[in-house]
Amino acid sequence: AVSVLKCSVTCDLRGSTLKLNFIFCSTMAVPPSYSDLGKAAKDIFSKGYGFGVVKLDLKTKSQSGVEFNTSGSSNTDTGKASGNLETKYKMKELGLSVNQKWNTDNTLATEVTVEDQLAQGLKVALDTSFVPNTGKKSGKLKTGYKRDYVNLGCDVDFEGPIIHATAVLGYEGWLAGYQMAFDTAKSKLAQNNFALGYRAGDFQLHTNVNDGTEFGGSIYQKVNDELETAVTLAWTAGSNNTRFGIATKYKLDKDASLSAKVNNASLIGVGYTQSLRPGVKVTLSALIDGKNFNAGGHKVGMGFELEA
Repeated sequence: AVSVLKCSVTCDLRGSTLKLNFIFCSTMAVPPSYSDLGKAAKDIFSKGYGFGVVKLDLKTKSQSGVEFNTSGSSNTDTGKASGNLETKYKMKELGLSVNQKWNTDNTLATEVTVEDQLAQGLKVALDTSFVPNTGKKSGKLKTGYKRDYVNLGCDVDFEGPIIHATAVLGYEGWLAGYQMAFDTAKSKLAQNNFALGYRAGDFQLHTNVNDGTEFGGSIYQKVNDELETAVTLAWTAGSNNTRFGIATKYKLDKDASLSAKVNNASLIGVGYTQSLRPGVKVTLSALIDGKNFNAGGHKVGMGFELEA
């Protein structure tokens, strides 16, 4: 959100009028949703890789404004192929969007969203899915409200039913979040998570506690325009197993980037992304088991992204 302050000054210089207009803009911080806390570090660890699969993504847009996202993948270990088709249509004048998905598991999903119509910053969506083979149906009512310094969400899953609620507060870079899930059928709290973080222009810190047993944290830093780094740490109460990882992304030029990551289990991942031409991108990746280098079991992957 942007706050705009306008100021106008008029001067009369010997019959000639001089008019000056000043516009001052200040950015008001809207915090991210709970699921997007620490997203910068998550992206460094996840994007640019595709171990063990060959994947093709195609994005097109019709003249009427309907977006089509088609993807297919094949697992190099099992040979199993899967795919999905997604269509998006937005009616901006009504604040309405319709999103439909179908995958090769024969699951149909539809989401209808209305945003900024009932109130500024309020988003309401109805998400339904249907499996024709089994006749299984599910539905979820999603609501979200975001304004300066606050981002709230409440979803009702009709299967249960289960109520999911999130809240994130932000002030001068500091972020505090809470996430819960309540099973109304059992009258039991199914999820109870807390998060705390700090976000600056080139630095992000995120910590979280899930159900009082899972502890995690991440640090993201943008060293310069070419280099980004991230560190993650996770620990489970009652266990001596601590998970630790380091990842980095380096832009070789405007069309190519190199990604690398390693964790305490000696799993080393590398990825290379190259934009061949506008709308055509290829990604090559490999996962190497450092502890059993000679034993094999390493994974490679390839991805193509086409956009028109």
